[in-house]
Amino acid sequence: MLRQDRFMTVGAALLGLSPLAGAEPAPTAKPVPEALRAPADQVLAFELRATGVQIYECRARKEDPAQFEWIFKAPEADLFDVSGQRVAKHYGGPTWESSDGSRVVGEVKAKDTSCSSGSIPWLLLGVKSTSGQGLFRPVRSIQRLNTVGGAAPVTASQAQAGQEVRVPYSATYAFYVAKP
Repeated sequence: MLRQDRFMTVGAALLGLSPLAGAEPAPTAKPVPEALRAPADQVLAFELRATGVQIYECRARKEDPAQFEWIFKAPEADLFDVSGQRVAKHYGGPTWESSDGSRVVGEVKAKDTSCSSGSIPWLLLGVKSTSGQGLFRPVRSIQRLNTVGGAAPVTASQAQAGQEVRVPYSATYAFYVAKP
């Protein structure tokens, strides 16, 4: 269990999360690669566990229209705190939206392979924008770690063109804020 420090976001406190500053991240299946670490001027505020799907659409390849592939469209997931309470949702953008109405939109800065076969990569995302007052307002970086599942199907065919698939996945999202 992570230790609690003096820093606590108002939104996290209201939701009963365990926000932290200067604490070590929860154990992961492999060490977080250097390229996926949050900037040194940020601290871990809280982690949420996601369960949902990665949505893909079958389309012709741009470089060879006779070949087909599954193209990522969007995530769709619920996020849970350590007590199992649903506190947010995750969807295209990529966007995380808290039940308090606050939102954060990210952009991928770095990625690394998952240690679980058939799983989407681990990510470091920087924040493009935030809105609302609450849990996600102070977030500056997000890590997607401990991914299980969610990878696109390996094969695609013309018969599947235009079809969508929803591939189940789970992950841990770690949210970082500026050091106090």
